[in-house]
Amino acid sequence: MLQIDCPHCGKRPENEFHCGGQSHIQRPALDCSDEEWGDYMFNRDNPKGDSAERWRHSFGCGRWFNMVRSTVTHEIKAIYRMTDPRPEIKA
Repeated sequence: MLQIDCPHCGKRPENEFHCGGQSHIQRPALDCSDEEWGDYMFNRDNPKGDSAERWRHSFGCGRWFNMVRSTVTHEIKAIYRMTDPRPEIKA
């Protein structure tokens, strides 16, 4: 089981958390085309390697945070608050 270091509560077991999908998605302008809106609503990246994801500490503080995690090894590379930019990860 993964141990996730909540930026608000500290290290907790993975089963206390819920993944909310891809992070840093920008909502399009109100006057966007149907294709742009459909892309925003339904298409997400599915990388092999590092992925920026939103996570919620569901059975703890209830707050959201971002995590960069390898989709291959499940290694957690970075955890940061929702308002912080994605950190640069050195290979």
